Amino acid sequence: MICSIHQPQSFPWLGFFAKIMASDVFIFLDNVQYKKNEFQNRNKIKYNNEAHWLTIPVKYHFGQKINEIEINTAVRWQKKLLNSLQTYYAKSPWFQQYFPDLTRLVNQDYHHLCNFNIAFIRWVLDLLSIKTQILVSSHIFPSEKLEQLPRSEKLMELAESVGATVYLSGQGGKEYLDDEIFIKNRITIRYQDFDHPQYFQSGEIFVSHLSILDLLFNEGEKSTEIIQRGIK
Repeated sequence: MICSIHQPQSFPWLGFFAKIMASDVFIFLDNVQYKKNEFQNRNKIKYNNEAHWLTIPVKYHFGQKINEIEINTAVRWQKKLLNSLQTYYAKSPWFQQYFPDLTRLVNQDYHHLCNFNIAFIRWVLDLLSIKTQILVSSHIFPSEKLEQLPRSEKLMELAESVGATVYLSGQGGKEYLDDEIFIKNRITIRYQDFDHPQYFQSGEIFVSHLSILDLLFNEGEKSTEIIQRGIK
């Protein structure tokens, strides 16, 4: 049984969903420290042949866990975000198909970033017909227990708790994972091999590693098939 684990990102890229697609169980790692200026409150979309940030403003204090981060509701972030998407993608083939539902999702009364990110990802999983079982780490282990464990042991304990025989890691895991900890617990580490596919985009230059929104607005119902092409 294949398990993958990742922090809940904002508007994730294709490889994030490819990892979930290749797993039997996926765990949102929500009760570890939040990392500023990464992908937990922002991601990239395309405009004028370049990547631009799509950002959710947050109220952040060093040391907070991901599930403690609040959205800065003093900023009219929903309107700005939706206006940006409308400006950048209104002429895309599938924009009108998905934008009304996305607008309803964004305009809900979210206080915590984690809750919005998970709701968005679940919405996309439904669109892509991905049936992987989804769990949340804070519902499995309390934060106090995870905090006491080194990074590899955190991931191993979570994978073991769901009966995993394979832990599917991103390529970055090669830099920090302790293989021996997994081997001792009879869990094989497999590293994701995702070859980013090209697909239709407006403009002269194809820009890769963008938010899944770029794929959805441009390719619509073909999105699942396109992601599958990149899985090796």
